[in-house]
Amino acid sequence: MKILVLGSGGREHAIIRALQLDPEVQEVHAAPGNAGIALDVPVHAVDATDVTGVTVLAGELNADLVVVGPEAPLAAGVSDALRQAGFTVFGPSKAAAELEASKSFAKDVMAQAGVPTAAAHTCSTVAEAETALDAFGAPYVVKDDGLAAGKGVVVTSDRAEALEHARSCFDVNGTVVIEEFLDGPEVSLFVISDGTNAVPLVPAQDFKRIGNGDAGPNTGGMGAYTPLDWLPDGFVDEVMEAVARPVIATMADRGTPFAGVLYCGLALTSRGLRVIEFNVRFGDPETQAVLARLRTPFGRFLMDAATGCLAGLQELDWSDEYAVDVVVAAAGYPESPLKGGTLAGVAEADALEDVSVLHAGTAQADDGGLVASGGRVLAVVGLGEDLAAARARAYAGVDLISLEGSQHRTDIGLKAERGEITLPEGEAR
Repeated sequence: MKILVLGSGGREHAIIRALQLDPEVQEVHAAPGNAGIALDVPVHAVDATDVTGVTVLAGELNADLVVVGPEAPLAAGVSDALRQAGFTVFGPSKAAAELEASKSFAKDVMAQAGVPTAAAHTCSTVAEAETALDAFGAPYVVKDDGLAAGKGVVVTSDRAEALEHARSCFDVNGTVVIEEFLDGPEVSLFVISDGTNAVPLVPAQDFKRIGNGDAGPNTGGMGAYTPLDWLPDGFVDEVMEAVARPVIATMADRGTPFAGVLYCGLALTSRGLRVIEFNVRFGDPETQAVLARLRTPFGRFLMDAATGCLAGLQELDWSDEYAVDVVVAAAGYPESPLKGGTLAGVAEADALEDVSVLHAGTAQADDGGLVASGGRVLAVVGLGEDLAAARARAYAGVDLISLEGSQHRTDIGLKAERGEITLPEGEAR
């Protein structure tokens, strides 16, 4: 197979590394890629949201499969244009991608499917937002109704801060979704669907806040780990039966079948399982940890999903190892990341045993070196026989990397390593 991967982040680098391990995959190309991806595969200077440019490139490469990584090209209808041009695509249609592009749309689908989720109000005026905030009380949860690259959510006990976020969202997308606060630990589960059938990957937990102890503003994600030993038995089966399959069936009933990755953001609350949000692509940074453990040939798996052939798939093969990834972010991230800083030590970190460095926001400098070109710059993945070993290896890699003013959390997976994650009282299965 010859596969074209669209996107330029750490998620796409992880996807490409996994594809390269599949003996059926002869060539992998990326558009536009980044400096680290360019070290692994050919990259092409085509914006992933450029419908015409992507279609032309897929034709020039004679691609057998196009994998759409980020959410923006899906919302722009790139997958639809490629399918119309005759290409096989892994990624949902623009209509199906509304599950992420509009949180109010996702709430409607969940209501129709009978999926447990947080109570919510969609608001389009300050007065409506004030009423909703007062109805739910603190902590306040305010979400931009549209795409916001993982940073459109504010959770705060400060009503003024919550209302100000709502006002800023009104200026951009016109609406916000205000929800009840969900207690309990959060879990991410990727479910691969061919429009009818669904196959789960392994659960992971990510860390959205910029600082240790979940302090500071939300980011696109500062790290993740898998597996989650503290999850109750049967958790994945419950998610499949109560969430994923009902949503996939409802989307088919609506005439917009969902084929691609259904990212289920979940909370295990005192009232049971609840959906926080859906995304329609692999999550970043969870993908970096999850795919590090996958042993099933990844190219064939995605091709089967893209061609409606998941029904015959046997159970996925996973390594027994633990995986932890730690994001190295630029100074000023997430509000105003400083770009152009020189990176050093990346190759040395990537050469460590059971450590890999995946690039997100990197570019090549004029002298051939690496510079930061985005907020989240790198993710360092460590594998180990237990969580402590995986954490140690990931942080050994981080310690070798230098970037002036860079930020990273030192507590990714730490509570789980210490056995400090507990489920809320009354959490029902």
